[in-house]
Amino acid sequence: MDTVVAAPRALLGRTITGPAGVRIRAGRIEEVVPGDPPAGAEVLTGGLLTAGLVDVQVNGAVGIDFAEVDAAGMLAVARALPRTGVTRFLPTLITAPVPVAVRQARDVLTAAAALPEGSGAKPLGIHLEGPFLSPKRPGVHDPSLMVEPGPAQLDELLSDELLRTSLRMVTLAPEQPFGLEAVRRLAEAGVLVAVGHSDATGEQTRAAAEAGARMVTHLFNAQRPLGHREPGVPGVALVDDRFTLGLIADLAHVGPDVCRLVFNAAGHRVALVTDAVAAAGMPPGRYQLGGADVVLTEDGVPRSPEGTIAGSALTLDRAVRNIVSVGVDVAAALSAATVIPADVIGEPTLGRLAPGAVADLVWWTDDLRPRRVWVDGEVVYDADQDARRPLEAATVA
Repeated sequence: MDTVVAAPRALLGRTITGPAGVRIRAGRIEEVVPGDPPAGAEVLTGGLLTAGLVDVQVNGAVGIDFAEVDAAGMLAVARALPRTGVTRFLPTLITAPVPVAVRQARDVLTAAAALPEGSGAKPLGIHLEGPFLSPKRPGVHDPSLMVEPGPAQLDELLSDELLRTSLRMVTLAPEQPFGLEAVRRLAEAGVLVAVGHSDATGEQTRAAAEAGARMVTHLFNAQRPLGHREPGVPGVALVDDRFTLGLIADLAHVGPDVCRLVFNAAGHRVALVTDAVAAAGMPPGRYQLGGADVVLTEDGVPRSPEGTIAGSALTLDRAVRNIVSVGVDVAAALSAATVIPADVIGEPTLGRLAPGAVADLVWWTDDLRPRRVWVDGEVVYDADQDARRPLEAATVA
């Protein structure tokens, strides 16, 4: 039986319009219904209807670190993320020796496969953020575990059948020995290659795009900075339309003015990401990231014991609100959390309200807080009925 969900405003394409609704059949959007809702429609009073949010960089949440996850931990994350509007997410693993990374990835994929239907947000595969990074730009990653992406290392990754079919994204430093060859091989294998934790010059960044790289991981963070003569990674990324720009909009990783600058320069290519770690949705305390300790304090920013920022406690709905707060148009901010990440990860049926798309929906309040969330056409979160404390990151000072 068809269901029509209608709202006074909806994000269609990258424009907010309305009234409009969507006709859902068997977990898919059958039709977009403009104008007044038809008889029998579920009419949402007030607010805004969008596609579900897509987060392509999630290291963990609600106390769970994907480097050490089991079925119960994956279920906890899947149930929690819809409260933030996220309906699909890409589990991310940070730098580890290649054999360890393969084992961790298999554990993540096994836990994902064990998720019962209707449990919440759905994983999209694996994102390996390392170990093919630059020791010059390690961030919180352990430089001693970084290796060159030589043929033997890639063989080890791609020879594992389970990982090969689920490896969606690899972040690497293209200036490292074998870097450009690795970009080409991974891209030819259908893997999204992102430049990150990189000391690449502008010229080397552009060469990575020529070889097939299509994203920049957490723009400005852990990469050669923008200079007025040497553009580094950010400078080329901001002007080269081949790159989608991952942006951690907690306003701590990248300041408000620079977030606004990024949207002014290339807003049609920005993908908001959380880079969330186990501390996301949790009170201040000590958590894990890739097996190492991180500390979440009252300022809401996880850090290593030495003080280096270690991922974030951000949620993607808060990232949207943060970007709107710095003066970015609501439609642009929401597009950066829906259709843009879906497209860059190669998921044309996600992140949009369109015929044939998966019926992942978010009904937002007027102040951009998720009120109800659907995955495959089924409600998985309803703020009016769910008495649990919403997953919230601490306020960033």
